[in-house]
Amino acid sequence: MDETRIGRIVFRAWRRGFREADLILGPFTDLHVRSFTPAELDTYEALLAEDDHDIFAWIAGKSPPPARFDTPILDMLKEFQRALPVASGDISGS
Repeated sequence: MDETRIGRIVFRAWRRGFREADLILGPFTDLHVRSFTPAELDTYEALLAEDDHDIFAWIAGKSPPPARFDTPILDMLKEFQRALPVASGDISGS
């Protein structure tokens, strides 16, 4: 496992600059990133390179993702977001 790469991914997931994305991507990454295959890491890194608002809209189901991001990783993120306990308001925006 490339811990330097993992560290970059974790950092990028937690420091999005968009609170709602941080609250989904950070915990999701902590929970799953070390179990991803190299190909899944590639997919996830590419997703993290996209605009925060776009990623959030895809996760929340507010807009369809481009085909290249309509992957099992995005499905995992959607399921993770649906299962999040909401303590201080609805982070899904609905």
